[in-house]
Amino acid sequence: MYNILTLNKISKTGLSNFDAAKYACADDFAAPDAVIVRSASMHEMEIPSSVLAIARAGAGYNNIPVDACTEKGICVFNTPGANANAVKELVICGLLLASRRVVPSIDWCRTLKGEDEISKKIEKGKSNFAGPEIMDKTLGVIGLGAIGIKVCNAAVALGMNVIGYDPYLSEKGAAMLDSSVTVTADVNDIFVNSDYISVHAPLTDSTKGIVGKETLAMAKDGVRVLNFARGGLVDNEAIVEAIKSGKCAAYATDFPTDEQLCLDGVIAMPHLGASTPESEENCAVMAVNQIAEYLEKGNVVNSVNLPCISKDMTGGKRITVITKGDVSAAVLAAAGSDDAVSAVRKDIGYVIVDGANDDAVDAVNAVDGVIAVRAI
Repeated sequence: MYNILTLNKISKTGLSNFDAAKYACADDFAAPDAVIVRSASMHEMEIPSSVLAIARAGAGYNNIPVDACTEKGICVFNTPGANANAVKELVICGLLLASRRVVPSIDWCRTLKGEDEISKKIEKGKSNFAGPEIMDKTLGVIGLGAIGIKVCNAAVALGMNVIGYDPYLSEKGAAMLDSSVTVTADVNDIFVNSDYISVHAPLTDSTKGIVGKETLAMAKDGVRVLNFARGGLVDNEAIVEAIKSGKCAAYATDFPTDEQLCLDGVIAMPHLGASTPESEENCAVMAVNQIAEYLEKGNVVNSVNLPCISKDMTGGKRITVITKGDVSAAVLAAAGSDDAVSAVRKDIGYVIVDGANDDAVDAVNAVDGVIAVRAI
């Protein structure tokens, strides 16, 4: 029986994809075999030594200490694309809200409660909330992953001109983009040419504060910025200054700071991007399937720290090995079988071996560079 620890409320429909005869799910296991997490931070958590895998039910995984997990031989998964449509829809909503000053107009209407001649006052006051249409305007999208691509294509369908930037755009991703989207190799093109800018990049050392003082200075006066990816992608001080000065006409974000709340021009939301029943179910189903495939067969799908490889089970004892660097030759020699697949991602290797010797686990554990060995 595999014990699965859930750190957040995980879709019951998703969890039902676990075979009840093999898996138990709860939020209080002391020695779980795997963890499913949504937004809970695991950085301060003491992860039990029993944990073999962690699945993030979502795309971003900065709430998981990935490097520390790798050192402990824990496979970390995410679920790319499972919540892409939900986030795309909220981005388009944010785009329209930022353009038409809908939120402050709603707040103003509420102040008229109980007053006389409301209709006349509404007609007189509506001019304070006018905003431009998005058709024929230019949207710049930073990050062309599953969500960014959907945002680009939706914006094209709404009549916008779209510029995209992603130094890691895959061939598959490029093929999914509408042919009218202009892909640039220079991120500065986004800031110089866009009326609206939406960020969809992962939060890394190179992307932190990518929307900042210098890049905002390049932008058009009255630019509108959307951030439904990660708060750290937009420099807090810079965006607040830009809103106050009028350089930025609106900032719609799922990750507001204290300084941004109640600031005219900021549309603050409480991380609603993936908060739909469809998205939560999709993410949970993908996370469950990936964990089951790893625990039962050792196959790796959508890992963020191990090479993603799979192998049909061909009989005999199967072992899986996580290594520092490529020591697959030594692993196969110790296992006594060459019925295997292996790959290296950055400096982390992964080997799946079928038909291993009975004493393969101990023998492989003795190989220099081996981080973890598991018999399945």
